[in-house]
Amino acid sequence: MPAALSMSGQSSGPVVFTGGHHFQLAGGASLDEVLGGLTAPLSVILQVTKRCDFDCNFCSEILQRPDPTLDQLDTMRANLAGVGRVFLSGGEPLMRRDFGDIVDMYSPDFILGIPTNATRALQHAPRMVGKVGYVNVGLEGPRAITARVRGDYDKVMAGIRVFQEHGLPLSLSCVVLRSDLHGLPFTYQIADTIDAGKLKLIMPLRKGNALDLAEHEFISNAEAEAKFAELRSMAATYAWRPALRLTAWTPETEGHMICIEPHGVANAWPVYDAPDLFEPLGNVLEESISEIWARYRFQRNHVAKYLGSSIYTTPHGGGHA
Repeated sequence: MPAALSMSGQSSGPVVFTGGHHFQLAGGASLDEVLGGLTAPLSVILQVTKRCDFDCNFCSEILQRPDPTLDQLDTMRANLAGVGRVFLSGGEPLMRRDFGDIVDMYSPDFILGIPTNATRALQHAPRMVGKVGYVNVGLEGPRAITARVRGDYDKVMAGIRVFQEHGLPLSLSCVVLRSDLHGLPFTYQIADTIDAGKLKLIMPLRKGNALDLAEHEFISNAEAEAKFAELRSMAATYAWRPALRLTAWTPETEGHMICIEPHGVANAWPVYDAPDLFEPLGNVLEESISEIWARYRFQRNHVAKYLGSSIYTTPHGGGHA
């Protein structure tokens, strides 16, 4: 694990990875201290496939590319040295029959987050045990809402139960549309019921399938802040334990993610005036992430977001951030 990081409960390093499945400053460390000491990102998204068995109405990543081979993924693994957390993402990453091999390849070197719709949990959960930091399942709320915007609610919930049976840590993510706002308290209740580390709320971006969303589905940042405050109050009332995180699209969060496509191209995302919101940074099949990080112009936004200082957050276990 990089020297800047430690797992929750350990004292070494200015950044810890918490039971809420997010990064947090440790002790008296400052954001500037962390930023000055980093030679690689805290977190990257690695798309191991673009394929998916759902067709979410908000999906931004619909451009298909061939899957990277295991040899290519191993090259990327070596070139990602120094990164704290890697999301093995998609598309739907569990569509790869060799997903267990990818987890085995990456788990010794990184905290692994697995974003998934959970429909293939039964095939892959046994190989993930003890190797992934957490599984992040996409769920927009009760059956009718999830079925309308994402896919089969019952398949998602069946997959969640499989992950639970294998003892895999869980979090939920939810894309926030205006037509779904009324369902968010139910989503938070579900997150609490499954003992999720966090509920991550995502505002959609105008890309991919989301280009076809009606304009009224995109809420304002002020509306997002108000809904977050409402959910925070409800969490206090009902003692819901999952951390709550919501990222609004502001100048302080622009470009904060580094998304690596299946052919190795690393992009800053979202860059608001860039084609498809991607700003190419380099290729991790050809160079190290440290070289890419050195010329990445959104370093401060990256660190501020992942340490929770530029987004709305509450801590795991209740209370206020």
